[in-house]
Amino acid sequence: MSKSRSTESEYCATRSHPGHECRQPLQLITTKAKILMTETQTRTADARYRIAVDTGGTFTDVVVGSSTGKMAVGKALTTYDRVFTGFEGAVRRAAESVGWDSEVVLRNADVIVYGTTHATNAVLTGKVAKTAMLTTEGFADTLLLREGGRRDAFDSKAAYPGPYIPRELTYEVHERIAADGEVLTALDEDQVREILATLKAEGIESIAVSCLWSIVNDAHERRIGELIREVLPDVPFTLSNEANPTIREYRRSSAAAIDASLKPLMAAHLGNLQADLVGFGFDGDLLVVTSEGAVLDVVDVLDRPVLLLNSGPSMAPLVGASAAPDRDTVVVCDMGGTTFDVSLVEEGVVRHTREAWLGEPFVGHLTGLSSVAVTSIGAGGGSIAWIDGGGLLRVGPQSARSTPGPAAYGRGGTEPTVTDACVVLGYLDIEGFEGGFTLDRDAAVEAITSRIARPLGMELHDAAQAILEVSGNQMATATRQAALEQGVDPRGALLVAGGGAGAMVAAIIGEILGTDEVLIPATAGVLAAYGAHRAPIATEFLSPLHNDTHSFDSESAAKAVQDIEGKADEFAARFTRVNANAEYAYFVDARYPGQAWDLRVYLSEKPTGADAAETIERAFHEEHDRRNGTHDASSRVEIITWGVRVEIPRPEQLAVADSDATETEVHREDEIVFGGASQHTPRYRGATLSPGEHISGPAIIDQPTTTIVVPPKWDARLDDRSNIYLVRKETQR
Repeated sequence: MSKSRSTESEYCATRSHPGHECRQPLQLITTKAKILMTETQTRTADARYRIAVDTGGTFTDVVVGSSTGKMAVGKALTTYDRVFTGFEGAVRRAAESVGWDSEVVLRNADVIVYGTTHATNAVLTGKVAKTAMLTTEGFADTLLLREGGRRDAFDSKAAYPGPYIPRELTYEVHERIAADGEVLTALDEDQVREILATLKAEGIESIAVSCLWSIVNDAHERRIGELIREVLPDVPFTLSNEANPTIREYRRSSAAAIDASLKPLMAAHLGNLQADLVGFGFDGDLLVVTSEGAVLDVVDVLDRPVLLLNSGPSMAPLVGASAAPDRDTVVVCDMGGTTFDVSLVEEGVVRHTREAWLGEPFVGHLTGLSSVAVTSIGAGGGSIAWIDGGGLLRVGPQSARSTPGPAAYGRGGTEPTVTDACVVLGYLDIEGFEGGFTLDRDAAVEAITSRIARPLGMELHDAAQAILEVSGNQMATATRQAALEQGVDPRGALLVAGGGAGAMVAAIIGEILGTDEVLIPATAGVLAAYGAHRAPIATEFLSPLHNDTHSFDSESAAKAVQDIEGKADEFAARFTRVNANAEYAYFVDARYPGQAWDLRVYLSEKPTGADAAETIERAFHEEHDRRNGTHDASSRVEIITWGVRVEIPRPEQLAVADSDATETEVHREDEIVFGGASQHTPRYRGATLSPGEHISGPAIIDQPTTTIVVPPKWDARLDDRSNIYLVRKETQR
């Protein structure tokens, strides 16, 4: 789809990373040049396809787009041993739903966009490569000390967390560079060779290198990299000034350490996926979702797998932004089988952060790289309900995942989950469940009865309702907190709910938050996968060069911008066949003098003109006021980092495949429990609903990949794009 590449060597010659060598990643590069075929160039029988896949902890979601303009969605259980198995199953379900041949879809796919939580899970569980750190003499404790602080400052008994790379695998190198780039102590190459010989004997699988002030002068880091290639040619490594060129040494070192530890793992993971795809006949381009809310070529991601961290939830906000383009503030809630993710969209712009911790703040790990701002809690459809030592009902954060799964899945699970509660209450269609199998209601009843209802002395339906309400309160609390921390009152924002389980509890969350309206997008069941379909090809380039608006050095500013712009131009040139012009957005990381932390400020123009200092000052004052409620118009501003985000837009929204139905269909009426009381409730087939249609609650709307619950006090209304709005009845009077 995205680049001209007649041979592997030709493509490698276009790489923008200094010092890149065409070694291990070559096995993942497709040698056949491909051009996306437009509808006018393609006969229906020879349709080409784009596939977006989101591999979650429980389900794998796919969105398949055809060159005919049609779209199909599918869902299957995630397979941990071989991710392609679940992926192929989801593609098959999507294709069969519209009469396509799944094998043809995979063979004729020009592009596959792949999203995964594999890297994040590996870091959180410690299942990464055995990695060593080489750092400047005297700075071996950088990863241990982090940036200071702890969540509970008065808990003196809390254990001090260990560093990401064990202290015994951290080696101090005799070298030193000053803050101005001057070499104070020359690199001791003989010592480095001795260390590398030790690492070979230790069976080290990857190496991180972080030298002090390498962002100003990277000569020592580059030379250490050359020595690693010479002594340990098969061991991957990461240089800190390439992983995250920031002035903050902990974030730079942490990014390098995590990136290095992921390289062997993700090379194997993506290599297996690529091999399975090729074996199935796929010869197109494999793009991978990143934490920035964008996609990159698989080779770029293998160079910097740190970009995969927290990438799983980064796609959902794109759908939230497009589903309600006229709303100033949108809160996007994505509930899958394992987690519940919350993100914000303000005036069409997805909120980003550089404070995305892996694990708990202060005791987890931080890279300092820009990523979509997402708050995640362990509250998904597979979250397990349990009773604590005090006799209180809890839900999560443990999840049944896809194996063994909720009890209702009939795969050996015995723990009661949110999904089991929805089965007992009648929300889920047992025969038409989106996972492609029949649900076992008896197993769900037994799990809730034996583990929750009987121990607490409750009736079955009351226990199931309690599970749902406890989970709903947790999700509402996470939503409220995420919004308020960003200065947003969730009562005045539009709540967008999605994910396989999100539409079942959307009204519950809305009621707890006090909102009168909740939007369920037409593609709610595959929210992240659909976001990946729309995501741009994008990345950032940084230059950490200090400047000051009151003594502005225009020459150094121009040099910094020219440097990052050159890298951006090289990156954009690789994607000329996308037939879309690259868009550049310039920004600076800046602060008031004396401030400990900086703000990222996007600029309306390239910061190299005669009024660049004034433009930066004005933009910083405005952003500081917006974020903190105050600013100092007379103060100078320090620029810490110069940056540019280069973005290549992706195709516009596809149309959902046409339905053969001509009128709204109520396929049956069930007894559904709402608030402990059973009510006779119609079940609608979502595919038969027409734009503008109004449905009065109580009702259930069965979509191909999700179930929408409309409680008695709510109504459902479809807009002209088949998005469904849940609206409180009292607000319509």
